[in-house]
Order: sequence, then C-alpha cells, then structure tokens
Amino acid sequence: MDDSSMEANDRIRAAANFLLQSPPGEINDVLNDIRNIISDDDLLQEGIQPALREYNIEQFTVVDVPDTNHQSIISEAAREGDSLESEERFLDPRSKISFLFDHLSLEASDPVPFEPDETHEPYRSALEAASLSYLKAHFTDGVTSVFSPKDGSSRYVIQIVANKYNPTNFWAGRWRSEYIVDLTSNRVSGKMLINIHYYEQGNVQLATSHTVSFDIPPAVVSASPNTAASKILALIEGEEGKYQISLSDTYQEMGEKTFKGLRRALPLTRQKLDWDKVMGYKLGAELSGSKPAFPNS
Repeated sequence: MDDSSMEANDRIRAAANFLLQSPPGEINDVLNDIRNIISDDDLLQEGIQPALREYNIEQFTVVDVPDTNHQSIISEAAREGDSLESEERFLDPRSKISFLFDHLSLEASDPVPFEPDETHEPYRSALEAASLSYLKAHFTDGVTSVFSPKDGSSRYVIQIVANKYNPTNFWAGRWRSEYIVDLTSNRVSGKMLINIHYYEQGNVQLATSHTVSFDIPPAVVSASPNTAASKILALIEGEEGKYQISLSDTYQEMGEKTFKGLRRALPLTRQKLDWDKVMGYKLGAELSGSKPAFPNS
C-alpha cells in the first residue's frame, strides 16, 4: 500500500470517528463537512458505511415504515437475525412487516409481511399498546417498538426514542430508553440515555446514561397480559420520572454552585465590560478607577 492510500485510509477512519460522535439530528451536517475534507464521494461512501450502520443502530434511528402511517426504530433488537449486513432487514412488529434499510439515505424499502411467534405475540402486543399509551402521555415526538423474545428466551424488549431538533435556537436533543422484560426471572432491567447539544456562540454537549433494575411483583406476573403490561409501564414511568427529577436538580445545582465556582460573574470592578468600547479603555485608569499609569497616554 502506497503512502497516498494509507493517508486516504487514515482520513476515512478519522471521518468515521467524527460521524459516531455526531450530535442528535446533525449527522448530515457532519457528513457534509467531511465530504469537503475527503473530496472523494465514492471512497467516502464505501469507507463510512460501517460507521453509519453503527451510529443508526446505537442511536435508535427512526424510519417511516412502508405502507403504514407510523415509524419504527432501527436497532439491534429490530434486526432480522438471519439477514446479511449487505442486505440487512429490520422488523416492525407493530405492522408485522420486514424491510430493507439504507443506512445512508435512512429509507426503508422492499416491505415483506412476516408471521410473529404465536406464543409471544399476545404479551408483546399488550406491552406495545401500553408503551404507545405511555409515549402519548409523556413524549411530544416519540417512537416506540416492542420486540418478542429471540433464541428461545423469555425476554421482551421495549425501546423508546424521542428527538427534538431546534436549529433556529442552536440546540438539539435525544432521549433513548430500553427495557428488558424477563418473564423467567420476573425482572425488568433497562437504561436511559440522553444526548443534548447546545451550540449558540459555543459548543456544549451533554451525554448521560442511567441504569435501572426492578422486580415485577407477583400479582403483576399472574395478571392478564393487558393488565401486566400496564403495570410494568407504570413502574417504568416511575423510574423515568425519578431520573428526570434528579437531572433537573443536578442542573439547578450546577447553575447555582458549580458554574459560579469556576469563574467570576463580573470582573474585579463589579461591572460588566463594555466590549464595544474596549479599544478605548485605558488600562489602570478606567478599569481600576486609578490615575493613568502614563500621564501622557
């Protein structure tokens, strides 16, 4: 491999790392900036495909499901187990459709019906209905998908993602949560992940995660699928509510204590600096109120 090829590969690897760190809703902006650096669309597209796939799956990218009026989540849980990465298919349990997904254009194609597992479908469907009700009550723009157990397990997967993009005011955010409902151990384990980007006259990103785990009460385990699903989502609602309150308390404390401890709110003069007149200030005179150090200045 010659030096130019090695340099091109290094640039592609760097580009892939940049893509994986893209803030919510801004991956196209990052990709366009990278195009200007690489200046080779064919090489770029080939080299970043694995990074795009990883990003879409990790970030719970949503896609319009063909022949429906709703969206579904692209994730590892949604991936059809026997599909090859080159012709990767994903499942939308809500419509019972399998489809191909293009990680670059973010479009679904070639919808094909599939038959769900009759053993698991009643409980999965009940969890889905309860998740949709929860989503409607607590998320302005959110998508949820609920998946049946795979590989002979008894673990149902509930996934939720909500995106909010506000480029006019220079911020964007994403909420992701995933819960494993295990009917063998009668336990729910999950995680919540939040990414926020604020970039008005600066560049600040927040990435935080929180894990939870709790038992499913015996009365819930023995209840009908619809009743059990509603109770499980009520427990999830409680956990997410507590985490949201803890985040609000943390931000308030950071604003009142942490940030104030990092720097002075005002300079020693206790007055804000007039930056429009900064070139006219005489150091030691106007800033400190003392006589000029140089009388003829």
